[in-house]
Amino acid sequence: MKRPFFVVIVTVLLFIFACNQSVKVEVVTESSMRDSTQLVFWKNLGDLYGKAFRGTVVAGGDGDTTFAGELVMHVRLVEEGVIKVPFIVGRDSSRTWIFTLESDGLMLNHDHRHPDGTESESNMYGGKTTNFGTAECQVFPVDQATVNILPTRTTNVWWVELVPGSHFTYNLRRVNTDRFFSVRFDLTQEIETPGVPWGW
Repeated sequence: MKRPFFVVIVTVLLFIFACNQSVKVEVVTESSMRDSTQLVFWKNLGDLYGKAFRGTVVAGGDGDTTFAGELVMHVRLVEEGVIKVPFIVGRDSSRTWIFTLESDGLMLNHDHRHPDGTESESNMYGGKTTNFGTAECQVFPVDQATVNILPTRTTNVWWVELVPGSHFTYNLRRVNTDRFFSVRFDLTQEIETPGVPWGW
């Protein structure tokens, strides 16, 4: 049976119409991905400048007195490309988390000081992002510099979760071991800022 002539005409017209329609294709570039993930995370962290919050160990604290006492994070310094967050444990002001914004990702380093301000023997260890992560979570696998000074931490992975108006969580997992540590800070309750950390 021959197809009706009008069916052929309609088919041709639909084909021409479809070909003439511009198809909107959203191009996702590395730059746009970073803008919506790492740079949002960075901005949200910087927005906490000058504020301090109380924290609680939520994993890995059983039988460990290292983190006994009041836990406080204080976003004390925000400069171009660098954010420093002292982590105070009771009267121990030896720890500072250092976040660095680089052209190809984010760095997380741990600055440990003695009461007189001098560096601890194992200092500035940490990791670097290997992907864009999300606007609320960045993951820092151990870097080579850390492996060189701390051979036992070759499987360390740190990640930080920052949900504005809710919480900031610092986490450490040592892959293929039972080592897991997590401390969560309540961003809904700002507290009085602590004193000057060691080494500042």
